[in-house]
Parts: sequence; structure tokens; C-alpha cells
Amino acid sequence: MLAMPALAEPPKAAPASLPPSARAKGPPLAESVRLAQAAVAACAAKGYPVTALVTDSAGDPVVLLSGDGASLLSQKFAPIKVAVVLKYKVPSGEVAARARTDPALAAQIKADPKIGMALPGAVPLKRGAEFLGVFAVSGAAGADMDASCVQAALARVRPR
Repeated sequence: MLAMPALAEPPKAAPASLPPSARAKGPPLAESVRLAQAAVAACAAKGYPVTALVTDSAGDPVVLLSGDGASLLSQKFAPIKVAVVLKYKVPSGEVAARARTDPALAAQIKADPKIGMALPGAVPLKRGAEFLGVFAVSGAAGADMDASCVQAALARVRPR
């Protein structure tokens, strides 16, 4: 039997009540869950296991949902797509399309350590003109398929 070393000082108890965290404006949790589930289901119906990520307006995750069989790589690409939308304020597919014909934009994207590449599959979430966050999907057979799953989810779950 292994003996546990004695602690030099007993651990301090956590405060009885923690202050509420200051979270950026974002979509409601229930709506975010429905969007993520709808996207994962839309892609699964086409045979693509994906990850759906819904963030608040600062890019912090509200929901990260990986479908059965989704690769870990899909969890790495979704935040990159979110970073593109946060920086350029338009769908990541628009930025990717512009970068193909704009060498200066392509260089800017490549030089950004949070981005590195622009891929379709993420859109800004807005309520009227108010920016609430980003909705991204990653892992389908091609980023254009990711974008189609985003659109299918948005058509099914209308953000309020």
C-alpha cells in the first residue's frame, strides 16, 4: 500500500459563494444546444460525423457538440472558423472565397496565429443588427458540406 505524503498546509476551502462570471453577450443556451444538435443531425443524415460549436460574442464556447464518430480534428478546426468570423464579421466561407483571389488577405489570414487558414462552415449569429456569437460546423467531407449543415440547422432552428 502506498502512503500518501502529508500536505504542508491543508487545502483552503472554496468560498461559500463564487461571484458570477462576466460572460460576453451570446445566444441562449437552449437555442445553442438546439442549433448544435440540428447541425450534427443534418450532417449525420448525410453520413458525416461532425462537431458543432456555438460561441458567445467574444468567441467563448456556449456549446461544443461532437457527433458520434466525429474526429478530434473537427474540434480543432471549428474554433479556427469561429476566429475568422470574429475577425472579419462575415461568414467564414465569404472570407475563404475572397482569400482565393486576394493575396494580401490570404497572407493576413496565414499570418494570424488564431486562424492560419479560412474555411467555410461558420456564420455570425445576430439578433437584428446585434452580434451575439458564432455558429460553426467542422468535420464533413469538405468545408462546403460543413456550411450546408450550418444552413440546414439555421433553417430548422430560427435564432430569436
